[in-house]
Amino acid sequence: MPKIDLESVTQTNRTGYPAPFDEDVAGRFIRRLAPASGLTDFGASHVVLKPGAWSSQRHWHDGEDEFLVMLDGEAVLVEDDGPVTLRPGDVAAFPKGISNGHHLRNDSGRDCAFIVIGGGACTGGSYSDIDMMFTADGAYMHKDGTPYPPRR
Repeated sequence: MPKIDLESVTQTNRTGYPAPFDEDVAGRFIRRLAPASGLTDFGASHVVLKPGAWSSQRHWHDGEDEFLVMLDGEAVLVEDDGPVTLRPGDVAAFPKGISNGHHLRNDSGRDCAFIVIGGGACTGGSYSDIDMMFTADGAYMHKDGTPYPPRR
């Protein structure tokens, strides 16, 4: 049956971000829906942000498109053009290769939830506000190419 029991998909708040960049996403909880449902051509995740949490550091992708649907609560989408509040039913799109970093921030007093879908080739990208970029294999580097120390 194609219906996915959301509660049966493991929820995690792990991140690969090096310190101190991991602190802002400590209240982010993700369920990876694509692997749990057998999808292989694109990623899909259900994300819950606790009050004060960020979805990620503000970033953009070289080779991956992203599409987001807000489900519950509200979050502030932050990008180069400034902040925009997203509420249930709002959608946002982030085309690959456009260096306008984005992330969601939960500035409200209650949880918010959204679905994010991504597709394309993971070729890397960068973070707009910090000295960090990511590679196709998921490594985090300073913008001068120096690697961050591995997480312990």
